[in-house]
Amino acid sequence: MNKSKQKGNRFERECVEKAKRQGLSAERAYASNGKALGESETVDVIILANGSKIRCQCKVRNRIAGYIKIPEGCEVTLIKEDRGEIFVVQRYEDWLSEVSGGLL
Repeated sequence: MNKSKQKGNRFERECVEKAKRQGLSAERAYASNGKALGESETVDVIILANGSKIRCQCKVRNRIAGYIKIPEGCEVTLIKEDRGEIFVVQRYEDWLSEVSGGLL
């Protein structure tokens, strides 16, 4: 297995373990293929929270563009491409806390 694939697998396992430590049920798709979980092949991890199934794709990169990172003093970064949808970037631990507390 190549180093990039190993790094991705470690990251997926880390995401699952952090969710479980927060008291959530989480599962990683075998071979990073959501079809193993009955989902789209793009699904890497499923988190169950408050009766909802949250399908996640996990991406790990050497660097993340600076404009995506959350600046000091903010809780989230909102990003959008021209004429596109708006996305929220949030620290995973903060998001897990909200999900496990029933806020989402």
